[in-house]
Amino acid sequence: MDISGLVGNTPILWVPELWSGGERGFWAKLEGYNPGGIKDRAALHMIAEARRRGTLRPGAPIIESTSGTLGLGLALAGVVHGHPVTLVADPGMEPLMRRLLLAYGARLEIVAEPYPEGGWQAARRARVRDLLTRDPSAYCPDQYANPDNAAAYAPLAAELITQLTHIDVLVCSVGTGGHSAGISRALRTRNPALRLIGVDTIGSTIFGQPARPRLMRGLGSSIHPANVAYDAFSEIHWVAPAEAVWACRRLAAARYATGGWSVGAVAMVASWLARREPSGTRIAAVFPDGPERYFDTVYGDAYCAGHGLLDHKPEPGPDELPHPAAWEVTRWSRCTAVTPPRPAVPACPAGSGPGDDAPGCAGHQGMGPRAPGRWGEAGSGWPRAGEV
Repeated sequence: MDISGLVGNTPILWVPELWSGGERGFWAKLEGYNPGGIKDRAALHMIAEARRRGTLRPGAPIIESTSGTLGLGLALAGVVHGHPVTLVADPGMEPLMRRLLLAYGARLEIVAEPYPEGGWQAARRARVRDLLTRDPSAYCPDQYANPDNAAAYAPLAAELITQLTHIDVLVCSVGTGGHSAGISRALRTRNPALRLIGVDTIGSTIFGQPARPRLMRGLGSSIHPANVAYDAFSEIHWVAPAEAVWACRRLAAARYATGGWSVGAVAMVASWLARREPSGTRIAAVFPDGPERYFDTVYGDAYCAGHGLLDHKPEPGPDELPHPAAWEVTRWSRCTAVTPPRPAVPACPAGSGPGDDAPGCAGHQGMGPRAPGRWGEAGSGWPRAGEV
């Protein structure tokens, strides 16, 4: 068995709700038991499908933008399939993550400045475009718009069905939108009434909030990924960094199982749902990673103290928004009106304006969830010039 055989079949754990540790709780799917985390699934699947289609040729370079977890998965896919991997990151990537990626054979490109619109993600995507233009043989999986990202999580849903039989509520963090879309779609073939609860971070634009600098990595976005299945969500929660830190540390002390920012945010929301939902409601929450890369941030007292993140136990419940853009949220907040805030990003991971066309991009090979077509073409589903 090669190393890819270690991906999947992750365990579940019963977690009592975090505030009181009472009888009510939720089931956590511990994706940190994969070699790199949940995105190992997406990376391996996207690369395997690109090789099968012939859009990624043997030995050709893989280039992608990442905040870390997908980078680990792509480094794994590069080892498994024999491809050099270049990852475009920003200065916020943890030193431990940088060292891990380099150790696993990846090449790192670090962008120096965020873009005025789109922030660090837009800057990373622009660097990806430049690198793809320099090497026409290179391939970018485009995690933001590649439907293979979402499709990669059907096996995870099958594992949950085997482990839990029936699920009423699924709680997922949202970044690229891949695992929330893929898992919920598969689970609804068994239970059409499944409710999907999305968990975002304050400062993220995904669900209509204004873009702000974000401490939390692994969830949230400064763009609007096409893989986000807005119509699949029953409600969305925004969580602040201090609240996620409290939940991570509480989870570690109570259950000896924890992870990073997204794990803390998801655990807090799932705990609130466990207290609020009728007795017998089966809640499953996806924990995307483990704690290792967060020793110097979430679990670093000096870092947390310096950012004012210590000793902030969340309020018992969230603020309630009538619609996602009612006001700018600064603490845990909830909204049950989930609509796309604006046109999704083009399928090219680096497209930043009319006429951009990065060779080797999955979205420009007719794979995007929208109809194939160049930016601004009539009937293509893409925004025209001046619409973004």
